[in-house]
Amino acid sequence: MKNFLALIMMILLLQSCGINRSLKQTVNVSSYPKADFDLVKINDTVRKIGQNFLRKNIQGNWELYLSGNPYAIGVKNGMLTQKLYQHQEEVFFNGVQQLVGENKKLNFALIFLKWFNRDIQEYILPEYQAELYGLSQFASDQYAALAPSYQRNLYLHGAHDIGHAMTDLMIVGCSSVALWDEKSIDQELIIGRNFDFYINDEFAENKLVQFILPEKGYGFLSVSWPGFIGVTSGMNTEGLTATINAGKSSIPHKAKTPISLVVREILQYASTIEEAISIAKKKEVFVSESIMIGSAKDRKAVLIEISPKKFDVVYPQQSYLISTNHFQGQVYQTDKRNQQHIINSHSDYRYQKIKEKIDYVQVFDVEKVVRMLQDYKGLSDKEIGYGNEKALNALLAHHGIVFRPEKKLVYVSSSPYNLGEYTVYDLNFLNDRLNLQTAIVIDSLKIKKSPFVDSHALRDFEKFKKLRREIRKAHQQKIVFSDDKMTEYISLNPSFWEVYNDAAINALLQKKYDLAIHYFREALKKEITTIPDRKKIEKQLVKLRKYTK
Repeated sequence: MKNFLALIMMILLLQSCGINRSLKQTVNVSSYPKADFDLVKINDTVRKIGQNFLRKNIQGNWELYLSGNPYAIGVKNGMLTQKLYQHQEEVFFNGVQQLVGENKKLNFALIFLKWFNRDIQEYILPEYQAELYGLSQFASDQYAALAPSYQRNLYLHGAHDIGHAMTDLMIVGCSSVALWDEKSIDQELIIGRNFDFYINDEFAENKLVQFILPEKGYGFLSVSWPGFIGVTSGMNTEGLTATINAGKSSIPHKAKTPISLVVREILQYASTIEEAISIAKKKEVFVSESIMIGSAKDRKAVLIEISPKKFDVVYPQQSYLISTNHFQGQVYQTDKRNQQHIINSHSDYRYQKIKEKIDYVQVFDVEKVVRMLQDYKGLSDKEIGYGNEKALNALLAHHGIVFRPEKKLVYVSSSPYNLGEYTVYDLNFLNDRLNLQTAIVIDSLKIKKSPFVDSHALRDFEKFKKLRREIRKAHQQKIVFSDDKMTEYISLNPSFWEVYNDAAINALLQKKYDLAIHYFREALKKEITTIPDRKKIEKQLVKLRKYTK
């Protein structure tokens, strides 16, 4: 009863802290021409508005080209992607519901979301407000009770930031590398990255490659999802690239500038590293993030390490630069949260894996960078289990991408798990003459799919994922599986510590303590993802000592 009263008091407090005001916020778009466009549907996967278009390529990714003023870009985005946009919003909120659970908790989480984002509009540039407002007019009515469509879209643009601040909500673990001079074929700058932002499998189904030619600033390419105008990975027509890797953050008190919109502004208005730094320095953010900036003009890359209270720039000391999910700059060397994250997370392991690859390969071309991003093994090619987040490819990334800034070329991954073909886009064609007939793809440069795509091991991994969901859902309800079923489960991914941990829990539920001890010990022999994961197993074994013979 006390907990329920506390919950009610918290709800009343939150509702008095600006929620109602924020829900009434709108955007004045009267200064823009009327956005009245004719949509032409050519078939189920191709549609256009004038020269702007949406189409699905043979690799399964969507390609979207938009041009004009901010409001027009938003409206055309909504018209072209409406079905995809509405589906993506549904997938997101369904994913949150699955993670949160029962309706009472979900309702509280949604109230918190409104309160947390109560002032977010104040930190967003007016032109991006107009673009978001135009886009949001094509949102579904399904979630109108949560908030008006414009406010919901603002919430979604802070989702990446909220997700990595509250790590139980979403999986966010990214790996990036830049190579140049003697580390690269022809000494050109090559940048590669995996973007691991995982809510559920459905969230990554409709990858969207966006070509944006704004009224002001530079045109750019970015890879994200429908309904999203921010940038997580992208390059502009000046050969400036930007990718984001989450750092360790404290839980913030309210949303400020979403990192993805900081990066959007950098791509749209910067052509050099110093210009990018200048833009980032002016921003108030609410989480910690490492932004890798690559530049054709500067022929190198740097890391902008930004957080609510600190700012640093990491300049390379050699002809390569690595970024995972911890800070490397001097400003953060005494930051306790960052240092603990290095020790407890899988970030440093992935950093060392990239360093190991660089030392071994020595000189990289694009295909070698792609194969590094697709690597699902551990240090020294150790088998660590499919889906282990210590791998560069944990088989859950939203997208992989490689940039050749000096050539204005971008290589974009396709399913499954970034193991499919990498399509090559030529940004030299991103101008006011771009249309459906423009040959922006260079087929002769595409990177072939990984041999792992057609392997028996990948088919087993799919079976493993399905069975893992069933087992864990059953365990939550204290339902157990037979020992034979658990043996089958282990056989699908035998190098992964989690299968033994799940088998141990299954044995515990049946009070088969000797069997539980056996499986926990087997788990400890494997490459466990984090130190906290290892400590949980060790704690279980201590508890089980009284049951040993």
